[in-house]
Amino acid sequence: IPNQFATLENMDDFRSEIAPSRTFVFVREIEPLLSAGLIKGGDLDNAIVIYERKMSQENYDKLADVMGAPHMDASRMGYINHKPLVWPNECARHKLLDVIGDLALIGKQIKGRIIATRPGHTINNKFARQMRKEIRLHDIQAPRYNCNEEPVMDINRIRELLPHRYPFQLVDKVIEVSANYIVGVKNVTADEPFFQGHFPQEPVMPGVLQVEAMAQVGGLLVLNSVEEPERYSTYFMKIDSVKFRHKVVPGDTLIFRV
Repeated sequence: IPNQFATLENMDDFRSEIAPSRTFVFVREIEPLLSAGLIKGGDLDNAIVIYERKMSQENYDKLADVMGAPHMDASRMGYINHKPLVWPNECARHKLLDVIGDLALIGKQIKGRIIATRPGHTINNKFARQMRKEIRLHDIQAPRYNCNEEPVMDINRIRELLPHRYPFQLVDKVIEVSANYIVGVKNVTADEPFFQGHFPQEPVMPGVLQVEAMAQVGGLLVLNSVEEPERYSTYFMKIDSVKFRHKVVPGDTLIFRV
């Protein structure tokens, strides 16, 4: 069997160019796999069998009987299949299929080019785990919050910058601020006015107010960076693809990093 190579330049071609490629196995591996109770669903139609190491005609015939294949000349190397290869490099395409499947476990799309030489599930998964580790290191982590530390902005400073007042001032303090981001805190208490109707028997902070609180924190970042902030107003214009993963209830603390 000559060296094989496979590439995939566009994932749109995956279904037609890669997905149909069958797994492959060497004849010398079949007997141990059968003894281990594996490949029970395998046959010469859904797998490529490669005969690349010569064995005795007797042993070759025994394996042929197990596989349901006709007896063949044990001196003739090559593929043993009922169906012809879908592509001359079908084995390499299946290896590429394995790479794509294993790296999907990263959980994020990869923007880049992967080059693999003789890949296998073990090294693929090791690479995927390392990628996930690196991604976690660079992901934005939840800000650390110590309620006993002095805030960068207290409620009085926030009132100087924002025009909002009770019951629509939804930021209690700011614990961190830089040129590029700000971290604000909203302590959700049981006497919030919106809990009177949302909902009396199961108080839940409306998602739109969570977004509004986040927008107010963003407004503080902008207003804190300009001279004479009282001359400016900030407006919430647009937001896309918002998802709320947990309910916000009395006693919760919201920490916004904007």
